[in-house]
Amino acid sequence: MISPEMLRRYPFFNFMNDSELKAVAMIAEEVVFEKGAIIFNAKEPAVMLYFLEDGSATNFYVVENGGTTHKELYIGDINPGELFGISALIEPYVYTATMRADKKCRVIKIAAAALRAVCEVDTNLAYAFMQATAKTVMQRLEDTRVQLAAAQAK
Repeated sequence: MISPEMLRRYPFFNFMNDSELKAVAMIAEEVVFEKGAIIFNAKEPAVMLYFLEDGSATNFYVVENGGTTHKELYIGDINPGELFGISALIEPYVYTATMRADKKCRVIKIAAAALRAVCEVDTNLAYAFMQATAKTVMQRLEDTRVQLAAAQAK
């Protein structure tokens, strides 16, 4: 559990009222990942939603060819103030990429099943959370389009 005041510090959580902040704070905790730590892997169950407080994390795909070749394909960076691990809110609740701490990271992790349960009871929170998540998804899609265009221009 963290303090609702910790969430209140970040503009991302501005859509929440006091009782919603308290409900989310009760199912959240602050954790630190050291540089190089894998926060989660692609294809794992998405059991946590994350919010980066400090540090930097990289989102990437791992491609393996018969277990002999291992290649990491860069997708993008997560910066302080950004939500990640959003597969925890979207069925089938499986991470679609791997996330690694580029440097020491301080994050808020929110128990996904508990958050979904809170959202089932509080439909206003559910709607606002999904709007905020959709904005994140759309920004990441735009970033991916820019990367694709740059790669094709080479």
